[in-house]
Amino acid sequence: MTRPRSVEEHAETIERLLDPLCTEPATATVPLAEAAGRVTAEDVRSEVDLPLFRNSQMDGYAVRAADVAAAPLALEVAGDIPAGHTVPVVLHAGTAIRIMTGAPVPDGADAVVPVEDTELVLGRDDDLHGAVVEVRRPRSVGEFVRERGSDLRRGDLLVPAGTRLAARHLAALASAGVEAVGVREPLRVAVLSTGSELVASGERAGFGQVFDANGVALAALVQEAGAVVSLREACADDPEAFGRLLDRAIAVSDLVLTSGGISQGAYEVVREVVVPRGGEVTTVAMQPGGPQATALVDGVPVVCFPGNPVSTQVSFTVFVRDLLRTAAGLPPAPRRRATLAEGLRSVPGRRQFLRGRTDGDAVVAVSGPGSHLVAAMARADVLIDVPAEVEALAAGQEVTVWAL
Repeated sequence: MTRPRSVEEHAETIERLLDPLCTEPATATVPLAEAAGRVTAEDVRSEVDLPLFRNSQMDGYAVRAADVAAAPLALEVAGDIPAGHTVPVVLHAGTAIRIMTGAPVPDGADAVVPVEDTELVLGRDDDLHGAVVEVRRPRSVGEFVRERGSDLRRGDLLVPAGTRLAARHLAALASAGVEAVGVREPLRVAVLSTGSELVASGERAGFGQVFDANGVALAALVQEAGAVVSLREACADDPEAFGRLLDRAIAVSDLVLTSGGISQGAYEVVREVVVPRGGEVTTVAMQPGGPQATALVDGVPVVCFPGNPVSTQVSFTVFVRDLLRTAAGLPPAPRRRATLAEGLRSVPGRRQFLRGRTDGDAVVAVSGPGSHLVAAMARADVLIDVPAEVEALAAGQEVTVWAL
């Protein structure tokens, strides 16, 4: 009997298979309106200063700090500057100009007095003509004035390469006048579930049938890793039907992921189709997720996972997630050390990926090793990585955990 592969050996096999996708990413330039969630392909530097001009941080009155040093006092109101005012204004000594938040600070002014620290006394015409403002307290030079370039200077880094663009990044880009941004093109990944027992959520599951959790889970995992789902479909245990589905998936995808149909029994539809086309089915010394398969069909990598829902999700997390993240320009998902809150036992000879829940630096297993315990996995936030040679771990010992 052939020795099972180690997790590391199978990971290297998949890494070689997916290497062209990770090392030769395609890029595109897209408008900001379409850039949310995309990953920048290169550094974006500002072509302008931010703010673009000196502007007021508050609604109030632009003044010379020296003119209000002896406040309380009154100053003549010499004008009004709303936001969006485009004509330069000069403030003369001994006067104040009413100003709104974001409006350009006039030449000659070096401070803004917030409106709540003033009282406006209008002239006879009930407008600013002849009005004075009573300033109740002094202000120092620079108070409530946003200087040009105080946020960012022209040529400074605005958004680095490898950034997954969120609203805050898009706001910064838009504020700097950026219209479009270079991003990585996401990988197109097909998700194929197999099994005559599968029915879609929302349908009625008859005797002997189960809902297709793998299609939903794998599609979500693919998107979380920065790729897009090019096709998601389930197929019965019919080799001809699966062969046609696989061909359709290959035609629209950079990578195909399958679940189910690769074990040693009968009706293993994925095995029946991919092995004659150059695929390799193997066993990995891990639990869950022992049966695994890979293929390169018409130049497109195909990675095949076992069909139990927990096995499928663990297999993706261990073997594919970080490769997709690399292709998307994202950093690897976090792994860290944590302390066991309770002891646990493990099957010797197989590397265990137990589902766990963390509380600070502590972690506790939330279920047994069964690959069908999908509801228990929903309560987990990490995988507890137990080496193959370990049979038991005591409370207080450290383990490596993989973020889910």
